[in-house]
Amino acid sequence: MDQPLAALLKDLKQRGLLDETLVLWGGEFGRTPVVELPKPGSNAGKINGRDHNHHGFSVWLAGGGVKGGQAYGATDEFGVKSVENRVHVHDLHATMLAPLGFDHERLTYRYAGRDFRLTDVHGRVVTDLMA
Repeated sequence: MDQPLAALLKDLKQRGLLDETLVLWGGEFGRTPVVELPKPGSNAGKINGRDHNHHGFSVWLAGGGVKGGQAYGATDEFGVKSVENRVHVHDLHATMLAPLGFDHERLTYRYAGRDFRLTDVHGRVVTDLMA
């Protein structure tokens, strides 16, 4: 993915669109730093590789009002769990919406008699990431 993503960012910059385009790259989850071994009754006989890890994963942002060239947060020494500058997915969503001009607390819709929003009742804009 490094070459196509670099080409996308270079193209956006050449066209003068990077400042107004927020680019995010990430997966659905992080991966554990250890292999999942066979367990009787669950995955007996199989080695399934690395498992999903929602306790520590990475995404990156470029353009669209975020500061470039920084790393924010860290996991423990094994890469299992976030231990520094934790960013919940609701925080990520709030931070992505902010440079697009949306206040995540006002972006609501009513369903089944309750107000819902992308960041639920949580979420904060991580201002340290903003330019």
